[in-house]
Amino acid sequence: MQLPVSVMPVPSPQQMQPAMPQQPQQDKMDNISKVKTLMGSLRESLPMTLKSAAQILHQNYNIDSNTQKGMDNPVPRFDKNLEEFFSLCDQMELHLRTAITCIQQAQSAAHYLPLTVIPSRLDSGPTSQETTLSYPQYLNTVRLQISYAKDIHDTLVAAAQNISPAE
Repeated sequence: MQLPVSVMPVPSPQQMQPAMPQQPQQDKMDNISKVKTLMGSLRESLPMTLKSAAQILHQNYNIDSNTQKGMDNPVPRFDKNLEEFFSLCDQMELHLRTAITCIQQAQSAAHYLPLTVIPSRLDSGPTSQETTLSYPQYLNTVRLQISYAKDIHDTLVAAAQNISPAE
């Protein structure tokens, strides 16, 4: 039994919206998870690249030895497969470098600011514990550190200009 067309539910634009948040959800994966998801594609890409290279070598051998005059069988594009393989490798390298940088920053933050930051955006007044910082206090600390680093940089640039001969 077939339902009339007017009875079938038609999704409204608001119901179609939930498909969109999948992209930001995917962006929330950490770099190591992204590398792990790329690993499957890399495992598929490497054999395809090697297979196309072997087929091209075999075809070139047949042409050189005069056993095959023309190209009867289409050969997969080696350059396309190789480009895909290197693209995956580059993406993995980027994610791994980013993960290393994040780990180094976390280690530096733990070393230079060994206090726990409470992620609340509201300042609840003075904190009762000396081992925690509220988020506004943390932002103020970061601003002061950036200002201090900029002052040191400006001082070093000025000193380098004073040392170098005037042109």
